[in-house]
Amino acid sequence: MKLTMNLAQNSYDIILKRGALGNLRHLADLTHRKVMIVTDSGVPAQYALGVKAQCADGAVCTIPQGEGSKSVKGYTQVLQAMLDFGMDRSSLVIALGGGVVGDLAGFAAATYMRGIDFINCPTTTLSQIDSSIGGKTAIDLGDAKNIVGAFWQPKLVVIDPDTLDTLPRRHYVNGMAEAIKAGLICDAQLFQLFETGDIYADGEEIIYKSLLVKKHVVERDEKENGERKILNFGHTIGHGIEAVKGVKGRRTNGLYHGECVALGMLPMIQDRELAKRTRALYRKIGLPARCSYNKEKVLEYMKHDKKSAGDSITVVKVPGLGCWRMEKISLEKDLPALIGLGAKE
Repeated sequence: MKLTMNLAQNSYDIILKRGALGNLRHLADLTHRKVMIVTDSGVPAQYALGVKAQCADGAVCTIPQGEGSKSVKGYTQVLQAMLDFGMDRSSLVIALGGGVVGDLAGFAAATYMRGIDFINCPTTTLSQIDSSIGGKTAIDLGDAKNIVGAFWQPKLVVIDPDTLDTLPRRHYVNGMAEAIKAGLICDAQLFQLFETGDIYADGEEIIYKSLLVKKHVVERDEKENGERKILNFGHTIGHGIEAVKGVKGRRTNGLYHGECVALGMLPMIQDRELAKRTRALYRKIGLPARCSYNKEKVLEYMKHDKKSAGDSITVVKVPGLGCWRMEKISLEKDLPALIGLGAKE
């Protein structure tokens, strides 16, 4: 399947096909320029080696797995590898991995020599469903997620569902939270597919429908000046939970990004029956429906969210399946109550 992100001069194709990674040389120019493949230690090495074998002049930069690499240190590591490889303005960066790799490699491409081409090849459900398209690239600064970044659209996105076969179930399910998000805000049929179908048997359809939702939103608002903010549904509280409870450094028993987003969506669903259906869906596929966390710490981290302005923050709420509304709420008065709705006492 092929989709096209229609963004005038920034338009690009999104290829969703099994085996596509092994045919990347037929989809992009890998023979007339230097190609840096950025991946991480959690991605099977054969993927990067397979892509490198298709390049006339390729190199691999492998960063440590985890959110900790999406930092100034990780960013510097990638830039230095690009410089040492002798890359110039005609060179290409290929992001091969999950959301961390895509964000980091994309930001490096956006800023190296004031911007060079990059191709996104996501290998996780989370990145295939959501983060690989749309052009948001960024790194974290301390505990402030995605606070340093740029809008830099890829030249091509290649999604090969075969790469999901090596994912543990929890990692696979983690990414499905972003698809549930897409269903809740824009596509009732996608949400119902989760209720009636199977996340493995229907995996490609779920990815495709999720991409359609994001594509249509991004095409109408590339730089997030308005409607694109709805894609932050669940992320406002989710990022706060992730800062406190997420997998980070030695905290290997924490929650993954998608799990935090799943928890962050629940307080924003205003229809009680829909919230009940969503919790049942979480239980069905293995996402957490409740979590114990320090509400004060979550609130403190959220005050540094890039969506906050002064003493208020804009959140996305879902009054019913397939619809949304934005609301500006008080950080001090309104948000603490919402945070409490997702917590287990």
